[in-house]
Amino acid sequence: MKILSIAAMGTLLAALLPSASGAAPASLSKEAINAATFDDWQARQGADGTAAPFLIRLQVLLDRAHASPGVIDGFPGDNTQKAIRAYEMMRGLPVDGEPDADMWNVLVVDEGEAMTTYEITEDDVSGRYVDTIPDDYGERAKMDWLGYHDPAEMLAEKFHMDEELLKTLNPGADFATAGTTILVTKPGEVPTTKVARIVVDKSAGRLVAYDDKGEIVLADPATIGSDETPSPSGTVTVNAIAADPTYSYNPKKNFQQGDNDKVLTIPPGPNGPVGSMWIDLSKPTYGIHGTAKPDLIDKSQSHGCVRLTNWDAEALAQLVEPGQTVVEFKE
Repeated sequence: MKILSIAAMGTLLAALLPSASGAAPASLSKEAINAATFDDWQARQGADGTAAPFLIRLQVLLDRAHASPGVIDGFPGDNTQKAIRAYEMMRGLPVDGEPDADMWNVLVVDEGEAMTTYEITEDDVSGRYVDTIPDDYGERAKMDWLGYHDPAEMLAEKFHMDEELLKTLNPGADFATAGTTILVTKPGEVPTTKVARIVVDKSAGRLVAYDDKGEIVLADPATIGSDETPSPSGTVTVNAIAADPTYSYNPKKNFQQGDNDKVLTIPPGPNGPVGSMWIDLSKPTYGIHGTAKPDLIDKSQSHGCVRLTNWDAEALAQLVEPGQTVVEFKE
């Protein structure tokens, strides 16, 4: 029986704002999020319309089941619906993208904690950070590295989190000091099953990867092309994989960026045009890649390629096989 729709979940703003004392709300403690249940969501929904602990736990468990919600942010939305649909497909449940008791009971077979603590390391704070990245590609081409802006941005991606949620859970935390202990989500490991076929569903804004038996290995929300620069049609093949790729900008082949009318090589980095990973496809200039703005996945348009969060692109890259994995574009 259907319990509620994602659209009816209401605002979570009040639960996500820090309290006046500088501490995170008690409802967003490690214990509260780890213990959040579907029944707790139902009770709170009727009371005040907020249920951040349940939604954070739901998104973490979906992420661990390889049904990615994109950034874990504690808010309802289309990408969470897509993740629920993917999980329902994986488990043979009725597919509608809405949370119900049957889906939740299967999902929480994973009894692991959704939240954990993490001590920031020297490596975390001494990363190759970049204060400012210009929008203009001509200026970017003069740089050596398009890295994260600071440790907070890096840590948010490390734990598949929205940066604002990371800061809300850790008000006043100094993310630039080694030894600082912070509260973070506990995403799962990358699956190990090789991917034989990928279906990129343009209308659904979703990528689903299958093994050679037709079983779903993982599913990710995706930004797929635009009206001006549509993604390919039909079937292509994975050609190659490149971590921390440079990006070759050619206005005659790609798109017009600003006043740049010459071929440019944009340096690598997680905040570059194609993020931290490039999966090259057999159709020239097209690929599956990461992004500098994970919170905008399927909320903005790409330049014809398939854009995932950096962590989803990195996970997929470990599972595809160049020359063998096929990619089907579905209208």
